[in-house]
Amino acid sequence: MILAVETSCDDTCAAVVTHDGEVRSNVIASQGLLHARYGGVVPEIASRRHLELLDAVIADALETGGASMDEIDTVAVTNGPGLIGALLVGVSEAKALAAARRLPLVPVDHLRGHVLASTLGERPIEPPFLCLVASGGHTFLARVDDPARYTVLGQTLDDAAGEAFDKGARLLGLGYPGGPELDRLARSGDPDAFAFPRSLPGDGLDFSFSGLKTALLYKVRDLGEEEAAARRADLAASYQRAIVDSLLARTRAALDRASDGVDRFAIGGGVAANSELRASVERLCGELGVDLWVPPISLCTDNAAMIAAAARFSEPIAYPGYLALDASARVA
Repeated sequence: MILAVETSCDDTCAAVVTHDGEVRSNVIASQGLLHARYGGVVPEIASRRHLELLDAVIADALETGGASMDEIDTVAVTNGPGLIGALLVGVSEAKALAAARRLPLVPVDHLRGHVLASTLGERPIEPPFLCLVASGGHTFLARVDDPARYTVLGQTLDDAAGEAFDKGARLLGLGYPGGPELDRLARSGDPDAFAFPRSLPGDGLDFSFSGLKTALLYKVRDLGEEEAAARRADLAASYQRAIVDSLLARTRAALDRASDGVDRFAIGGGVAANSELRASVERLCGELGVDLWVPPISLCTDNAAMIAAAARFSEPIAYPGYLALDASARVA
């Protein structure tokens, strides 16, 4: 079995996953309430909280998964991208656990975890497939012909979709984390009330969300404080629809351009938990005759099970070769 650790941002995560993709446990300790007072993640606070929580989270994952360290044959850990301090906590813990038992260690790219989240469970997706990853820090379309690697087809040129959700929520005076709050508010609003831009740069498959965020800022200012507050649900619904439409437009284009007729599609990342995106992608794939994989929400937000999923298709590093392993805040 694989013991995986994920601490790339503000969720302290550990999971026990078998080598054939059965998720025995997937424990997530959220720091959302801790950072809510600041309106966003404070890196130093996140790192210190990981230090406090990680031992207990790992113990919980082992107990819930019905496993002991004696049954673990591989340790996996996120080593980037993410908040460097937070990553170093997880990497240091994983190296210590692996070295104490001379176990192999697998460093995992956080984004590859999102891409391969749908390879877990009783109905795992198999290559070739296309994937949309939309999270707080990254948004991209990828093609997967081999689980050991993926090819980026298009990516955001500025803000990520999740960042657009969080900043939009802040402009509307909603709580943190903003994405789920905006999603809930949008359900009671009219998505056609306001015409926000759908930026689709160039002829490729790239995304851009910075102009949309600015358009919401100007609309709130133009309406005035009282009118904006009264129409907050309509603003949320229209803003969310613009983000989802942009994601869908590029998804449709990617599926149309798949020259060899790839008919499998998956979504991942925190934004994949958005109710409108999930429903809209399901309709699109039904229209195009494409099989869709949508992970449960626990595998969309940051989690360690997806890190174990990627570790299954990676070459482990034998002891003591990983003792010098470092973390990286940026995409490799």
